[in-house]
Amino acid sequence: MSAQLLSPQPPPPTRTEIPPLAKGPVYTIAGLAAAAQLAFSPFGGYWIDEVYMLAAGKYHPDWGYVDQPPLAPLIAAAMDWIAPGMLPVLRLPAVLATAAIVVLTAMLAREFGGDRRAQAVAGAAGATGLWTVLVGHWVTPYTFEPLLWLVLTWCLVRWVRLRDLGRPDDRLLLLFGVALGINMQMKFQVAILCVALLISVLLVGPRDILRRPMFWGGVGIAALIALPTVLWQAFNGWPQLQMGAIVADESPILSGGRGGTAVNLVLFAGVAGTALFLFGLWRLMRSPELRSYRFFAIATVLLYVFFIATAARPYYLIGLYGVSIAAGAVGFQRRRESRRTRFGWTAWPAFALSGAAAGYMMWASTTMTQMFGTADADSLARDASAAYTALPPEQQQHTAILGDSYIVAAMLEVGGAQHELPQVYSPHRGYGYFPPPTEEIDSVLVVGDPTDLRTRFSDVRQLTDGEIPIWLCTGKLGAWTEIWPQLKSL
Repeated sequence: MSAQLLSPQPPPPTRTEIPPLAKGPVYTIAGLAAAAQLAFSPFGGYWIDEVYMLAAGKYHPDWGYVDQPPLAPLIAAAMDWIAPGMLPVLRLPAVLATAAIVVLTAMLAREFGGDRRAQAVAGAAGATGLWTVLVGHWVTPYTFEPLLWLVLTWCLVRWVRLRDLGRPDDRLLLLFGVALGINMQMKFQVAILCVALLISVLLVGPRDILRRPMFWGGVGIAALIALPTVLWQAFNGWPQLQMGAIVADESPILSGGRGGTAVNLVLFAGVAGTALFLFGLWRLMRSPELRSYRFFAIATVLLYVFFIATAARPYYLIGLYGVSIAAGAVGFQRRRESRRTRFGWTAWPAFALSGAAAGYMMWASTTMTQMFGTADADSLARDASAAYTALPPEQQQHTAILGDSYIVAAMLEVGGAQHELPQVYSPHRGYGYFPPPTEEIDSVLVVGDPTDLRTRFSDVRQLTDGEIPIWLCTGKLGAWTEIWPQLKSL
């Protein structure tokens, strides 16, 4: 037997010299994920929240909105300005963000000492998460939020690793602050993440991060970036705080209540992702190798309990999957290195199932809008335009369009680019905080349910009975300054 075969196996990588990034497999997986999302992006029409982002950013640009910060609407408006009405162009930033999730998840595995195989496994799990692939080409805040959370966690993981080596790079704390500020302009849930991380650090460390001047400098940068949308919320009575009750009320329909939320908060990681997430969470709790990162496990559990207790959306934990998935992938690497398991035999079937489930979810994304009973933007605007142009010219000058929900109003505004329509209004959600109709408007075409307007107009009659009925309300009983506050609803 040769001396080479008799020589001992090389020791597992230590955190003093982490392996290089496995660019070949990781970038290939990210490229395949992007190509798949891009291939599905022309189909299915606008998703209900996506069309809301586009309408808000394009027709109602502001420093903030009732139910989200302004960054996603601005991205949607910018892409539509580049190529109006082109879904693949509109959705390109979302596709790139989904591909970047793959790379960041692999980079987290690398920080934990993951070799090429562990990085590829982590990246593949990130690419096949059920929620990730479902929303991966929609321009919505919850498409971009997981990537931004991954940036935050990567900054902390890398800082902790270097700190354990005695050479902390506090510039990462400034980058953390920049990412946090951008995240606050995308979605406010990151504030809850920060509270959970702070509690966890106070409980299990590393507490010295709180004594770093650059950490507080990063916090200051985050506050400056977030200031405009925070001020908007303050000047408008903090409507975002009221959204928690709305989300809880919608939970039984959208996620099966607290029970459905509890299950989906985990299963949305995908087939392989769920296994890696749970194993990685256990390792973060118990492994001496990962002792310095235990605060991530505590924060994950705290958020899991909090989101169930508040009947939150079942995708709110997605951004924290990457840390546990990376820890799980490296855990299987350690078992492979110690010859306690041959992970490959179980990995291939798991990832085959993950890929199949991911493909199904991408197909399902093209049918989701119809599942919610909403017509596409073009047909909705076309029907409303036909009803409007059928009115006498003199009446048209004093008639506005009113959608019974923010979804309908957004569909009408975006679809109205190709059809003749007057100004579109709605008292629902963010649209209720946009300027109300002027007093010269004495009649409205209501697209949807006119129930709330029956006591505000003397005559309400149905004009069409299509997929979404259209009603004409005439004989306004009072001024809009009195009517609108009574109609507004979150």
